[in-house]
Amino acid sequence: MISFERPSTALFVFAAIFLVSASLSCTRSRAADKEVTTLGTTEVTARLLEIPSAFPPNDLYNYGYVMRYQVLKVHRGKVDGQEIFVTHYNPLKPRSSVQDEFSKQVGGHVDTFRAGDVHRMALESPVDDYWMGGIIDKYQDRKGVRYWAVWTNPD
Repeated sequence: MISFERPSTALFVFAAIFLVSASLSCTRSRAADKEVTTLGTTEVTARLLEIPSAFPPNDLYNYGYVMRYQVLKVHRGKVDGQEIFVTHYNPLKPRSSVQDEFSKQVGGHVDTFRAGDVHRMALESPVDDYWMGGIIDKYQDRKGVRYWAVWTNPD
């Protein structure tokens, strides 16, 4: 049992509780921030299964890169199956600074893409309605909708 006879003990306990609850609320709110819950017509939480090759540098041109995801939860809208293909704009750039004059609205809080990571994403489809530039799609032989990632957060 914690004794509150000494003010320093009580202060320490309350500070610890505050810091733990603040860090938990910040983590959760980032995954479900306003943009990811309102942008796009579809919102999912999904595990990045594969990045099929190294990303080309961004110094020559802007591009969309298709990655394969396993859908863990659909928050709104609908997707075709448990495995989806998501196109991310200029994936070498952190999502917080990826938006430019060519991309329309894109963003989020993911800094780097790694297979195995779980992302909460606001999506649009088909990608051709949202990005008319180059697309690197190593899954061309696989049927399925190509989604455009509007907002991507870690989950």
